[in-house]
Amino acid sequence: MKLVLLGGPGAGKGTQAAMMKNHYGIPHVSTGEILREARAGGTELGRKAAGYMDSGKLLPDDIILGIIEERVAKFGGGFLFDGFPRTIAQAEGLDAMLGRLGWALDAVVSIEVPDETVITRLLKRAEIEGRPDDNRETIANRLKVYYDQTEPLKAYYRKRGILRTVDGLGSVDEVFGRIRTILGGAG
Repeated sequence: MKLVLLGGPGAGKGTQAAMMKNHYGIPHVSTGEILREARAGGTELGRKAAGYMDSGKLLPDDIILGIIEERVAKFGGGFLFDGFPRTIAQAEGLDAMLGRLGWALDAVVSIEVPDETVITRLLKRAEIEGRPDDNRETIANRLKVYYDQTEPLKAYYRKRGILRTVDGLGSVDEVFGRIRTILGGAG
């Protein structure tokens, strides 16, 4: 399966992606994790990414698309993108890249969670994990960026007939059950 997982910050994409990876046996590509690793490692990309991440801004498309293409070219049977694409331009870049590889997306799953829940989840995560990119000001900016730049992807993928939405409230297992149901019994 070739999947994209959408949802606002704190929607539970990372948690659900880990479960989907194991259940469907496909590689999980999290741009957030890749960038946090690069940042922690002090790489050139990490230093560039840190400025954007700390202010809640999205990275330039050329950097993200380059990272994604390097990873995807190694996969054959499928993959799960978490946190990518985030803009229409990135979605178009992904479509072009997959076309060059002779592939297409099977589905785009959007996890829907109210903003109040997102804010609560991210502030709690900041306490537990000590993540500097999870503070009230940055969360508000990340939500604004999500609605301005990423939310339009739902219409983009809905037009293509591959968008599947799922209620992101409830236990991790309940949400995962909904995801399995909307993917139509696959896996």
